[in-house]
Amino acid sequence: MPELPYSPAADRNKQSILDALTRILGQHGTALEIASGTGQHATWFAASMPQWTWQPTDADPRTLPALATRVAEAALPNLRAPLLLDVMSPRWPSHGSAFAKGEEEKFDAIYCANMLHIAPWPTCAALMQGAARHLRPGGLLITYGPYLEDDVPTAPSNTAFDEDLRARNSAWGIRRLEDVAAEARSAGLALRERHAMPANNLLLVFGF
Repeated sequence: MPELPYSPAADRNKQSILDALTRILGQHGTALEIASGTGQHATWFAASMPQWTWQPTDADPRTLPALATRVAEAALPNLRAPLLLDVMSPRWPSHGSAFAKGEEEKFDAIYCANMLHIAPWPTCAALMQGAARHLRPGGLLITYGPYLEDDVPTAPSNTAFDEDLRARNSAWGIRRLEDVAAEARSAGLALRERHAMPANNLLLVFGF
């Protein structure tokens, strides 16, 4: 059997993100993960938070077989099979699939890591609008990754990373936190918390 895709960055940051999630989230609930990628976060969080049900998704159908294999190998009762979900789709999840409790299922948390800087800017508005549709009252949208901030010096590593992203794809790039917060407000969500994370990343918490 071929080895599953592996992200060294996801392995490095999974514990620090978990530590933040356990402080932010309640004792139990259901979480929707956007852009699960390799599934390393989904399996780690589900194993570490057994009272939380975790729903992984990804927009790239090519990633789903390996993601499904990782989920199946984890064999966790609180980790659902992955679904295809493109935030730009007018309905979540995409292409005829449905959440376990139907296409209108509401979640206590929606988690999205390292997507906004490697996707076109309109995905930010789509993420916020979709989150507003699928969060329960009191639910939280949690995003993780690098951000540019007004009046906060940008780390040289993030400057270089931003330049590399834009050279690879002109639609990519590290987003301004203030722009992301404005898209959240347009969808009825407000930035509630900002947590500094290792390697010049931020974990942002949005809610109604």
